Amino acid sequence: MNLDTFATPRLFAERLTAEHLPEIRRMHEDPRVMATLGGIRTEAQTREYLDRNLAHWERFGFGLWIVRDASRETIVGRACVRHLDVDGVDEVEIGYALYADWWGQGLATEIANACVAVGHRDLGLASVVAVTLPTNRGSRHVMEKAGMAYERDFLHAGEPHVLYRR
Repeated sequence: MNLDTFATPRLFAERLTAEHLPEIRRMHEDPRVMATLGGIRTEAQTREYLDRNLAHWERFGFGLWIVRDASRETIVGRACVRHLDVDGVDEVEIGYALYADWWGQGLATEIANACVAVGHRDLGLASVVAVTLPTNRGSRHVMEKAGMAYERDFLHAGEPHVLYRR
């Protein structure tokens, strides 16, 4: 099974590579993208994030994708299906982040549904989770539209988060 790419009607996702460092850096410097993702990251934090996500691909054969519009010309954000420790339990999370210019068009829901499908159909997982800040109403709405249900509050990266599951 090759999960290097996947497509939706309006999007194309490509496996994260070391060549994506400038794009990850651009995301990590964008205050609107990072407002609900732990804030702006330094160059060292971005390199560590890239290295961790590349290692995840090597170990598991899935992970983080850079997402482009269907023409494959413009990067609109990122998506992921990756392992996440939730209170000492190994879960597989789906995730998404879009540049602000792409908000409000249903693209996050499109990405979330595709990531759920990767988890269930391609990886055979019984469940996947998603996490966000309790105040991130937009992301919570996306999770619900992707068929996920609120499960509980928990602490993640030292901050209160909500856990959704499908």
